Amino acid sequence: MSLRRTRALARKEFLHVLRDPLSLAMAIAVPLLLLLLFSYALSLDVDEIPTVIYDADSSPQSRDLVSKLEGSRFFNVIEQVEDDAAFEQQLDRNRALLAVWIPQDYAKNLARQRPAPVQVVLDGSDSNTASIALGYVLAMMFDHSRALRNQSLDRRGAGEIRPAVEPVIRVWYNPELESKNYIVPGLIAVILMIVGAMLTSLTVAREYELGNLELLLSTPVRPAEIVLGKMAAYFALGFADAVAAIVMGVWAFGVPLRGSLLELGFIISLFLFGALCWGLLISAATRSQLLAYQIGIITSFLPAFLLSGFVYAIENMPPMVQVITHIVPARYFVSLLKLIFLKGVSVTMLWTDVVFLAVYAGVVFALATRQLHRKIA
Repeated sequence: MSLRRTRALARKEFLHVLRDPLSLAMAIAVPLLLLLLFSYALSLDVDEIPTVIYDADSSPQSRDLVSKLEGSRFFNVIEQVEDDAAFEQQLDRNRALLAVWIPQDYAKNLARQRPAPVQVVLDGSDSNTASIALGYVLAMMFDHSRALRNQSLDRRGAGEIRPAVEPVIRVWYNPELESKNYIVPGLIAVILMIVGAMLTSLTVAREYELGNLELLLSTPVRPAEIVLGKMAAYFALGFADAVAAIVMGVWAFGVPLRGSLLELGFIISLFLFGALCWGLLISAATRSQLLAYQIGIITSFLPAFLLSGFVYAIENMPPMVQVITHIVPARYFVSLLKLIFLKGVSVTMLWTDVVFLAVYAGVVFALATRQLHRKIA
């Protein structure tokens, strides 16, 4: 393999990218737009839950409970209704996700040391959000009930009751429990798959359609040199996009970067090389830019978005889908990114993921070279 011929092909591909403003804009603007949209719009944090309250008791005790709901950052009390009809309408019109009904005998039951039921109605059309909201309500009601019991015992001089087991919870790696801290690292994998597979999937197919591939047949250039030369420009673009995403994630969105920049650059290069080779393999196997682009979306972007653990936890997927995720390289790349960004430990902790990415890159490079050799021959 000649470095001189590879460098000449790389220079030609760089010039082509610079002279094609549409491809250049797609390679630079689209990833940054995705980063902005996903970081701001895609949030899995459940807070400010729209809440409506029907306080039929209107006692100091019921108002104390209402104030607890209003003072919590998890609930946004949008209205306090006056009758049960308006109570149901707020849920029917999708204005509220949570509704709390305090009955008339709430304060009377508390004074008589009886159970004081409070009805909580949840809109279960969004089951995930409703489940999280239910957990918030139960935790708040438990704390409020314990505070009322301690007040009652204190008035009788019995002292405060402490639970037999009191958990002390400490959250590691993402103490604020902010979804952007793991969405932004995972989004880097999606961006690289877009630049890697979707853009390079058009390169060789374009040469077929323009009839330029016959010119390569009259030169001593080898398939491996074609693959490396054509991917050089897109490797630079992809790495620049990854650096831009990291800078924006750390400085604009406050995502912690606790690991080694050297290791981060290494796994980005490894994953990007495999993604570029996959795009060239698709381009060499098809002779149509449209078909190559469609296959590139189906086989790269969608698996990286849906099956990598970027948004949806793999552990919650059906067993058959979990098995399929083992052949998605973005799954291992996302795990390594979260390891470096949030945990700040060496990638040697997940060395098997690094080995898989290396094997994947080598196999796809060999297949792309072989496919291109077959097409040229």
